[in-house]
Amino acid sequence: MKALVLKAYNRFVVEEVPAPSIAPDEVLIRVKACGICGSDVHGMDGSTGRRRPPVIMGHEAAGTIAETGSGVSSWKPGDRVTFDSTISCGACWHCRRGEINLCDNRRVLGVSCAEYRRDGAFAEFVAVPARILYRLPDSLPFEEAALVESLSVAVHAVGRAPVRPGDTALVVGAGTIGLLAMQVLKARGCTLVATADVASERLELARRLGADAGIDTRTGDTAAEMRRLTDGRGADIVVEAVGLPATIRIAVESVRKGGALALVGNFSPEIVLPLQSVVTREIALFGSCASNGEYPACLDLMAGRRVDVRSLISAVAPLAEGPSWFKRLYDQEPGLLKVILAP
Repeated sequence: MKALVLKAYNRFVVEEVPAPSIAPDEVLIRVKACGICGSDVHGMDGSTGRRRPPVIMGHEAAGTIAETGSGVSSWKPGDRVTFDSTISCGACWHCRRGEINLCDNRRVLGVSCAEYRRDGAFAEFVAVPARILYRLPDSLPFEEAALVESLSVAVHAVGRAPVRPGDTALVVGAGTIGLLAMQVLKARGCTLVATADVASERLELARRLGADAGIDTRTGDTAAEMRRLTDGRGADIVVEAVGLPATIRIAVESVRKGGALALVGNFSPEIVLPLQSVVTREIALFGSCASNGEYPACLDLMAGRRVDVRSLISAVAPLAEGPSWFKRLYDQEPGLLKVILAP
């Protein structure tokens, strides 16, 4: 099969490699579309330590079943599917509690680190356990279905905070996850949802997708604007989808007393938290990692067009163009959001 292989840091090669073999509980998927994730882009240069060459990256994918393992009876060749990016063990303490995203033995597709190596979906075929499959609605194109994983991260982040109908909210960061979280907050009944970012193109897209306000953090005071929009209180809910010291401070300053802050961005491994403001204003902090069984809800949101993912796709490109797209994404072109590779 053809695959996009990270042969060395910052060097990709499209080459012929053996198709993966499958275990009795696995299926072989013919990949139709796979999104480039920010973690892949920053794994490319070795900065994360979780994409050690050689490796086939890619974990945001959809396709059709090509072959089933001997122990799989609930799926058949030809079924249209997507799958969780995380392979949980199903047996550890967290898995038994239903916290599969916190699995002690979790493996992520397309990751090669000190603990394990698991090739991903930047290839014609990928092997995954049948237990992490989800059936696609017939109306959902494969390139849109490739964003289910991203949407699940946003849905999980919003679900971590106590969102109530009628709440006001702010999303800091108008990248893919931030724009999806903004739409999820609207779908959950928030009456006012603002988005803050440094890129005017993304703020304009946020408004087109339903944001009630777009705040340019380069020229405006985000916290002051949120107080103006909320009768002086600040936002009930803030979702921080960047993870930089400056954006964390904006998020803390923008939430009301007694409000909640969901932290899903993690660009910086460490930040200085304005602790006194958090403690004295009783702000609840909720960390959010990956997703935990939200795929069916995400597929319903997408099939029902309550969340628009099509507008976030910048390009659907052949697998062979992967190296050039990785470079463009790494250079952080402001208006570029999601690129889908189609083997």
